[in-house]
Amino acid sequence: MMDWIINLDAGILLFIQETIRNPVLTPLFAAVTVLGNAAVVWILISLGMSASRKTRKTALMCAVALLVSLLINNMVLKNIVGRIRPYEAIAGLVPLIGKPRDYSFPSGHTASSFAAAWVLFRRLPRRFGIPALMLAGLIGISRLYLGVHYPTDVLFGVISGIGCGCAACALVSAPARGKRHAET
Repeated sequence: MMDWIINLDAGILLFIQETIRNPVLTPLFAAVTVLGNAAVVWILISLGMSASRKTRKTALMCAVALLVSLLINNMVLKNIVGRIRPYEAIAGLVPLIGKPRDYSFPSGHTASSFAAAWVLFRRLPRRFGIPALMLAGLIGISRLYLGVHYPTDVLFGVISGIGCGCAACALVSAPARGKRHAET
């Protein structure tokens, strides 16, 4: 079973490299992936939302989602799983950006992006939430296009990120629910 998944991962990445990569998309995906570096775009969005009383709780939820994702994905799972990067394991795969120094599984860019985007999708009007999910998806795809993650790294990053977003919403909302029950 694992061989099948490993071969599928490799086949997808080599297909992207040989069929989809081109001089127009490469700089676009390189720019998109930078938005996910250190979750900078999501931190900036959260800071912007914290300026308004109306979106301050959502900003806090995004910040908590990013912290939970950092702890679970980047500090724990990457080190437990210890999966090497695809360009180190797949013959002929060429990364298009500087080689990351940490492990591959799960994709931290994807996980943090979906953690914050899921909060935005759940808490804000759809005209903001849907573009947030689309940006998170593009960041995840950029990691494949650039050759620095396996498809299963990105897929798990999506799932884990959504879980982190849900957990953050519950954690931030829990004190408010407890306060209401204490007053009655």
